[in-house]
Amino acid sequence: MKIQSQVLVHLGFGKYVRSDQVTAVIPIEEERGPGRRTFVHLQAQSDPIIASRAEDTIVRDLVQEPREVTQSRQQQEILQDLLVDLTNVNSTVRRISRDEGGFDIERFERRIREVLEN
Repeated sequence: MKIQSQVLVHLGFGKYVRSDQVTAVIPIEEERGPGRRTFVHLQAQSDPIIASRAEDTIVRDLVQEPREVTQSRQQQEILQDLLVDLTNVNSTVRRISRDEGGFDIERFERRIREVLEN
């Protein structure tokens, strides 16, 4: 991945920086909260800008990422969310789903785990 050149990156609350001026993106650990998520260091500035967006979101906007990579990450996140939801389904609903609807939740959980492990 490489930094996009001369693209404005949104930091939240109307703050924007040029992508190729960013030298570091560091999560705020102390006193972190709404409006205080990330320190963004810029070339030729000694003090960082405080961003209201999370560091991973800012980094995603900074780098040029192939569409396939973005889609793959989104699909993995959806599968992880689905797996969490499926594991919370109680045994009665699982049985009814399998016996009456032909939807075997355990089988889908196994398949999702296999995909996420690879």
